[in-house]
Amino acid sequence: MLTVLTTTDAEAKARDLAYGATRARLAACAQITGPVTSVYRWEGEIETAHEWQVLLKTTTARYAALEAWLTDAHDYDTPEIIATPVARGSAAYLEWVERETAP
Repeated sequence: MLTVLTTTDAEAKARDLAYGATRARLAACAQITGPVTSVYRWEGEIETAHEWQVLLKTTTARYAALEAWLTDAHDYDTPEIIATPVARGSAAYLEWVERETAP
């Protein structure tokens, strides 16, 4: 299992990403947090922005499809898409993620 993090600049966009990935069975669920303050370097300048984080739960097998979908659905030039492996979790939850992301 993986957790996949992305960010966007509006709550409605975060909701669209969360619902879209879940509807497409690319993620079993998604959590939206925000706003958060992001400080980052972009095109040689330090920028600050309010963003909403979307944390998606998926499987290793579905990651490539989720990344491709997020890249296509996202309006950022270079969207943050970071996958982190889940080292452990309850068996029931991990099985649920597998079932809910099955194509």
